[in-house]
Amino acid sequence: MNADVRETLFRQAKEWVLEAGSTIRTKINDPLTIDTKSNPNDLVTTMDKDTEVFFAGKIRETYPEHFILSEEGFGDELSTMDGTIWIIDPIDGTMNFVHQKRNFAISIGIYHDGIGEIGLIYDVMGDVLYSAQRTKGAYKNGQEIPPLKTDIPLKEAILSLNHFWLCENRLVNEKEMQRLVKTVRGTRTYGSAALEFAYTAEGIVDGYLTMSLAPWDIAAGMVILEEVGGVTTTADGKPVNMLSKNSVFTSNPYVQKEILNDFLIKGKK
Repeated sequence: MNADVRETLFRQAKEWVLEAGSTIRTKINDPLTIDTKSNPNDLVTTMDKDTEVFFAGKIRETYPEHFILSEEGFGDELSTMDGTIWIIDPIDGTMNFVHQKRNFAISIGIYHDGIGEIGLIYDVMGDVLYSAQRTKGAYKNGQEIPPLKTDIPLKEAILSLNHFWLCENRLVNEKEMQRLVKTVRGTRTYGSAALEFAYTAEGIVDGYLTMSLAPWDIAAGMVILEEVGGVTTTADGKPVNMLSKNSVFTSNPYVQKEILNDFLIKGKK
């Protein structure tokens, strides 16, 4: 993608993200219709749908040649990553949105022929925008985020992961995961994949490990992480498929290599 085209696209996407966030803040205390999708904990609200409709309408009106890959069903059915694709999660962390009214984000990644060009993660209630354009660095509210440290000892690392890793699971022996938790300095879970990617990019945590995420959960975060020197793979070190669900492990390269080799691959089922 041409740099000038990317810059124009970035400015437009940023404007829409901030507008959508403002609308959400205005309506945060309005009554919600809450439904479930794949299971009772997989929530969707009228705000999720309305926000996705907002983005889909803007994109189709302004960029009719672009495609949309999104969570709530207002996007396109895609079998390849050809062309320019907006990968959208209108509210990442819907459970937090419903129960806490904070700790959720708008997440948009824009990819061209399979390459991540733009990433935007907006902490709506905190009014904090994490952003990146390919080869131009990553930013938090306009301030450049420094490259990730690559020499953090594992015993000093803080890892973000869901507690289901410590239960019996289909990917890794839970004993290895319990050993990992005892090895690192601490663990956290925030309930929003987009924010956990952003926090990893910022260095608030040193890695994020999750069992199953869809493309719209990770598209923006992967662009941002790459701009600060981060690495994103599946939990067994393979490339992430941007058209399907994946286990995901993102972190600085040092932590990534050590945890993959000593815990995840070793404990793989």
